[in-house]
Amino acid sequence: MLKTVGTILLVAVLAIAAFALRTAYLAGYFRTINPRFDGTCRLIDGPVGSEDLTVDRGAGLAYISSTDRRAAVMGNPRPGAIYSYDLNAESAAPINLTADADTSFQPHGLSLWIAPDGRRVLYVINHPAPGTRPYAHSVEVFEVVASGLRHRSTIIDARLVMPNDLVAVDEDRFYLTNTHRNPPGRMQTIETYLRLRGANVLYYGRSGFEVAADDLILPNGINVSRDGKTIYVASMTMQEVLIYDRDPATGALQLRGGIPVGSGLDNIDVDDDGSLWIGAHPNLLAVPALRDDPKAIAPSQALRVALSGGEAKVEEVYLDRGEQISAASVAVHSGDRLLLGQIFGNGILDCRMNKSPAA
Repeated sequence: MLKTVGTILLVAVLAIAAFALRTAYLAGYFRTINPRFDGTCRLIDGPVGSEDLTVDRGAGLAYISSTDRRAAVMGNPRPGAIYSYDLNAESAAPINLTADADTSFQPHGLSLWIAPDGRRVLYVINHPAPGTRPYAHSVEVFEVVASGLRHRSTIIDARLVMPNDLVAVDEDRFYLTNTHRNPPGRMQTIETYLRLRGANVLYYGRSGFEVAADDLILPNGINVSRDGKTIYVASMTMQEVLIYDRDPATGALQLRGGIPVGSGLDNIDVDDDGSLWIGAHPNLLAVPALRDDPKAIAPSQALRVALSGGEAKVEEVYLDRGEQISAASVAVHSGDRLLLGQIFGNGILDCRMNKSPAA
């Protein structure tokens, strides 16, 4: 009897060890990081927790989402902000466009919609500090005006369980990722590490929110092709970009396939040539330590996915151990510039590339 029990315990221990090793391997724990980038970079001080950013290429402006997540974890939340950053000006400094915000504004993913008549509308996911609003999550809508941003509306819904990123496809129409089926807590942790299905992509249109894609595993960044017919979703722990055909009339999505990338994908930007630029985490297990320890670092990666003739070519453009910027969550290309934002640290990384990536 004792021998049988011992055998069962040994098998259980080995199974747990095998699972832990597999998880660590898939998350990039054993990956060797050899920094690379053909260009020069400088850290632009200001936005703390610059988790997402987007570029208005016509105006030469970047909009940066900023939330001090470490302060929030310590129970001392600070007002979040949306910054603008002028790409045309030498030695530009980020400008806080929401200086009057309080702790009920804790921005996350954002998306800029440019109307045919030139009007700009900025959509921002918000996670208000506890006790400041009667809801846990919202989408805040701003009009871009000469003086900065003018708040237009707040969108709330019970289906906003864990909203992370969004992409506007028309005025007052957008897609949004819920990274998890469960809200923060034990079940969400289990969902993350076991890579359980159940998360979704929501579509917001004339009838409010509806589920556009379901049964996903940690969908993170999201974006749309230039012609509006394709939606790209970053499945972070599955390390692939999901590709959906989009019906512009109804908003319905149909899965077409996926692009394996081999890294923990975060936000996606779509370049003028249709290629995808993705901020990624080559060692996902290094990221959680940043939440509590300002001295901890996690490697950063910027990937370009060139799409042509039904083929996808993945190119690593930037890789760093976390010494220049730690846990880069977004990479945006414009001209000879590459901008990187980060989840926890201070500032964005503004890089100049020596040459444009090959088509």
